[in-house]
Amino acid sequence: MYFEEVKKETLYIALEMINSNPEYNIFENGKEARTLADMEEEFLNPNSISAFIKLDDTYIGILDYLLENPKDHYPWLGLLLLHGDYQGYGFGAQAFAVYENEMLKRGKKIVRIGVLKENLRAQRFWEALGFNYYNSTTMQNGSGIFCYEKSIGQ
Repeated sequence: MYFEEVKKETLYIALEMINSNPEYNIFENGKEARTLADMEEEFLNPNSISAFIKLDDTYIGILDYLLENPKDHYPWLGLLLLHGDYQGYGFGAQAFAVYENEMLKRGKKIVRIGVLKENLRAQRFWEALGFNYYNSTTMQNGSGIFCYEKSIGQ
């Protein structure tokens, strides 16, 4: 498993990944499907790093992260999402392990995530990977977020 940078010419793949998860889209944006313009704004911006999760030559998911959030100076994993067809096989945990290893190589000791309060499945997933709740906040759109962090490399 490895990561491949999202580029303008591969945005349609990101759109397929995101739209294979209508429940997540409803939590995140209040609608089942997103547009190519949404993908460009989310994944081709100067603030975060966006990459596909690939298993051999197959695109199975996408992640988006900040190496250092300017608000707290920690790395934040903003999104780790698998295509609906590849969920439930342990690929999410494997993808996180690749990400975690990348952060360790960069000298990071703690990673943080935000999970939508309504997304109980995601909360269980991250807690099972060793993340601990430390705070909650509200996004600009009014969605509640649970903040989690994990000490890595121990």
